[in-house]
Amino acid sequence: MLRLLLLCGALGCGAERAAPLTFTMLQRTRVSRGSSYFWGNASLDGKLSHLLEEFNVTQVLPLEPPETWARRQQDVATYLHNFSQLMKLFNKERPINYTQSLWCHLGCHLFPNGTTKSFYEVTLNGTAFLSFHVHNATWERRWPGREEVATFVEKELMKYNETTQHLQHFLNTTCVGILRAQSTWTGTQSSRPHAPLVLGLILGTFALLGMAVGIFLFTRGS
Repeated sequence: MLRLLLLCGALGCGAERAAPLTFTMLQRTRVSRGSSYFWGNASLDGKLSHLLEEFNVTQVLPLEPPETWARRQQDVATYLHNFSQLMKLFNKERPINYTQSLWCHLGCHLFPNGTTKSFYEVTLNGTAFLSFHVHNATWERRWPGREEVATFVEKELMKYNETTQHLQHFLNTTCVGILRAQSTWTGTQSSRPHAPLVLGLILGTFALLGMAVGIFLFTRGS
């Protein structure tokens, strides 16, 4: 019995959860010779909740009712299609013979003491490019080279509510609300958050659109 008690003590048996609840999204867009390719996923507390492949986004966990999810699904498909068509148009006007890979990593944490932390990070071709400061809804350049490109894109992203205030609200309110709905710390738990999870994916594509347009127009395909 003593050995069992010691083992439980070492493993934390009966202790409160120390790790935070986490909801994260990862989205990748690759643009090559005018063609766009999309991948991504979302995870709720380590479990795959959504999967993005090309123009199709799938709800893996039943977090929203089928009729609601069908509308969200169509919204994402429509937006990604428009993004793809715009990239083709740019390529016709200014042929681009190189590949750009943009990654968006965003999400939030809910800690046992009730505090939260949200983030949005962007990389370009594997290098840190921009980060979003959630508390004041501003973007910060992280790009180590060709700073003028990052400066131009930063200004573009700061022009729109979708990539500032709306993004801040999603990360601070919607994302955290998703976690609170799943949390058992407060004694309540819900299988369906009140806000659409897919909003994060849509906001992610808004940010990608702003960056892609900025990069392609600024560099003129060079």
